[in-house]
Amino acid sequence: MFIPAMFKKGSSAPARQGWGNWISSISSGSKTKSGMMVTTETALANSALRSCVTLLAESVAQLPCELYLRTKDAKNSEYSGREKAVDHPLYDVIRHQPNGKDTAFEYYEQSQGALGLEGNTYSFIDRDEAGYIKQLWPINPKKVTVLKGPDALPYYDIQGIEGIMPKRLIHHVKAFSLDGYVGLSPLQTSADVIGLALATEEHAAAVFERGATMSGVIERPVEAGAIKTQEGVDRFLNKFTDRHSGQSNAFSVALLQEGMTYRQLSMDNEKAQLIDSRNFGVNEICRLYKIPPHMIQHLEKTTSFGTGLEQLSLSFVIYTLLPWIKRHEAAMMRDFLLPEERKEFYIEFNFSGLLRGDQKSRYDSYALGRQWGFLSVNDIRRLENMPPISGGDKYLTPLNMDDSGKIQSSMNTTPEQAKEIEEILCRS
Repeated sequence: MFIPAMFKKGSSAPARQGWGNWISSISSGSKTKSGMMVTTETALANSALRSCVTLLAESVAQLPCELYLRTKDAKNSEYSGREKAVDHPLYDVIRHQPNGKDTAFEYYEQSQGALGLEGNTYSFIDRDEAGYIKQLWPINPKKVTVLKGPDALPYYDIQGIEGIMPKRLIHHVKAFSLDGYVGLSPLQTSADVIGLALATEEHAAAVFERGATMSGVIERPVEAGAIKTQEGVDRFLNKFTDRHSGQSNAFSVALLQEGMTYRQLSMDNEKAQLIDSRNFGVNEICRLYKIPPHMIQHLEKTTSFGTGLEQLSLSFVIYTLLPWIKRHEAAMMRDFLLPEERKEFYIEFNFSGLLRGDQKSRYDSYALGRQWGFLSVNDIRRLENMPPISGGDKYLTPLNMDDSGKIQSSMNTTPEQAKEIEEILCRS
């Protein structure tokens, strides 16, 4: 973990004494009713949970994060447009490289991954002498304890660092919280759900490891007498197994003597229900993270194509991904921009590409927007990631539409106008 020089041991940062009201965000794991210990490492061993966490992390990381400047209208001096604030020192940090070792994708992936597992993500804010942000260094959430200060603001006690860090030096994004200081980890609040899925996986592995169910039984009649020694039993079974088991011996014919019979055992109920139990565990974890099962390749009851699948994917963007994005944006606005800067600047993840439907639906929407005058050619080309063209900023106005006030006033004609209109109609 990166430790700024000003907070290494021996610094003059505030001491820990006197901070009696503290809220810990550190958890070593939870023992569940199924007997499984749920920690970050054991939870990630479950393929469904890992897929849910990484899906959210990669979805957030792939979205470009931009710093925008609100632009004013020259006529009325109101904010009516925007442009990328590429000249602001913060732009390159959040758009391209948050620190010396991480790309923007890696940084946001790690940040959202920590949120999905621990319920909190922390970064040290390295500022220059003017107060502008130079770098953002991720901090392991397990090493952070959040403290409630005398002013009711959060302060941060980090393992390995002397003193307590104030809020202005820590970027903190938290998940759903009950106290407003520390986000709740799904590994803690839903440990039994995860523990049951882990226990089911462990039981399934044990079934295959120990072979708890026999494939068949050889029955020997009483009158034939028993095989005298265990060595003789083992020799007979091993010879039978070598001759009639395995892929190379498929469909071989067996000859049993002395009245022996072979009876094959069918799959028992417990083993048959094991598959259902594993599928149920996958669905429960998907419900925990609000992710459609097909998005983590669980296609048991989902078709691979069709509008239904498209609507599920759109629902994922709106109801699952968007709330996480808003958490990041709001925390970045709070921690990275000064109050006076927020009037002109704002931070936004561009996820419009994820909301785009199929090509026909998009083009039909563009046609409506162009026809009714609220989209120009360049607006449409920008939405399709195409360069603008000359003359493409013009907007159309339907000819059969006019201001209702003008229409109403035109209906109030004078007697002379009415007579003129009557003569025109008669001539026609």
